[in-house]
Amino acid sequence: MKSNKPVIFWLLSGCVLLFIMVMVGGITRLTNSGLSMTDWHLITDTFPPTTEEKWNEAFEAYKTFPEYQKINQYKTGGFHLEDYKFIYFWEWFHRFIGRIIGIVFIIPFIYFLAKNKLDKETIKKCIILLVMGGFQGFLGWFMVKSGLIDNPDVSHFRLALHLTFAFITFAYTLWVALDLIYPEKTETLYPQLKKIARIALIVLIMQIIWGGFVAGLNAGLVHNYWPLMSDGQFFHESILLEQSNFLKAIVEGKSGVQFFHRTFAYVVVFLMVLLYFKSKKVALNSQQQKGIILLQIVVLLQFTLGVLTLLFHVPLWLGLAHQLVAFGLLTTMVYTLHRLSK
Repeated sequence: MKSNKPVIFWLLSGCVLLFIMVMVGGITRLTNSGLSMTDWHLITDTFPPTTEEKWNEAFEAYKTFPEYQKINQYKTGGFHLEDYKFIYFWEWFHRFIGRIIGIVFIIPFIYFLAKNKLDKETIKKCIILLVMGGFQGFLGWFMVKSGLIDNPDVSHFRLALHLTFAFITFAYTLWVALDLIYPEKTETLYPQLKKIARIALIVLIMQIIWGGFVAGLNAGLVHNYWPLMSDGQFFHESILLEQSNFLKAIVEGKSGVQFFHRTFAYVVVFLMVLLYFKSKKVALNSQQQKGIILLQIVVLLQFTLGVLTLLFHVPLWLGLAHQLVAFGLLTTMVYTLHRLSK
């Protein structure tokens, strides 16, 4: 591990930057800032406009797109240049961090290659990370583009894809770092625990996908009750009124998407708790024990934040806290699975 310390630090710094980027992405979404930059230029958009003239040019360009024409120009008190600067900042900052991540990954990668600091296995994994990073940038623009045509809102499918792939990229980066932190490989002693942990990770990623659906459809702003959806209904009648069938409702309807996300949370909690009770029957090492115990703490915190976010109609700070702890839960899940696997 000692010889790999610089590489480990590099990969973990990438995890931190990915975490920051998703947090800023959450602010961008919650402040409705995502459609403020109406074009994509890799070099010229690196910094915001530097003169009032350039700001006015950008604002005038923004006025030709649906978000301004159908929503912002009708706001009480109007929508002025200062308002535009505010939403522009968050979208620009989100993209700027993406550029920083690219630089932080590529330059050290070339350096470590030149210095023979990476073995063949790690090189392959880093190339995969490079491809994933480039694809994530494409998904960001693919998402934004959907809100610049007719409907002044991004596709919730594209938003969920962009968000989930960011989580997956983060998880894979962390896994590669853990492979270097714990280079020893032994036979898995408890395959049943490993299987439960794998299922829990898949279920958690599904929950993240539906979290993206909820964000994209603003589905957290309806049925702000718990544990029932409202009026004594566990399954609200509006779920099947929005769409023609249940499957379509849980991916396209606000009520249906919220129902699935809030109900599937119980499945996530159940699997984490199941993993804990199953682990009590075997002799785990300290790393495995700590991972599983931490999972219980983080999943209960995340569940509580989800309930509070719903009850308080998704205030910015609670929405961000919910997303932040989702990262923590994924981190703990990846660490625990890694320790149960190797």
